[in-house]
Amino acid sequence: MALEGTRDRFRTAAWLYGAAGLVYVLDRVTKLVVEAELAGRPPIELIPGVLHLTFTENPGGAFSLFGGAPWLFFGASVVVAAIIVVASFRIGGALLPAAMGLVLGGALGNLTDRIVRGPGVSGKVVDFIDFQVWPVFNVADSAIVVGALLIVLAGAR
Repeated sequence: MALEGTRDRFRTAAWLYGAAGLVYVLDRVTKLVVEAELAGRPPIELIPGVLHLTFTENPGGAFSLFGGAPWLFFGASVVVAAIIVVASFRIGGALLPAAMGLVLGGALGNLTDRIVRGPGVSGKVVDFIDFQVWPVFNVADSAIVVGALLIVLAGAR
């Protein structure tokens, strides 16, 4: 019985931390490539009138809100990451851990930007996915939104 519980916890951790690691690496790599290839250059139109790659730096949160309070987003990211790590020992299944992993990986990706791209925690986050009708965002933002929606879906079940 104890061995089965250990296997379940390992499986849960694998889903959560595997998803977080995948999102984090994908986010970091895409931001590094975009910064190297697009900083100071005009946007690249991938789908005319629909999707562009546009290098921007966002000092605020989602949709560039609260740009003057980077400590707010740093603190929120740390709190969310801590809650997910603590909760990771108490959850089961595959959907909820994977969803929490998406949120964790996204939060850590944007948190890394804030730390490495400015003094203290005031660094700007690199954004580049531009649908022209929505604020520019990145892989981490996408993962956070999808993960949060999946958490709500898992809770509704």
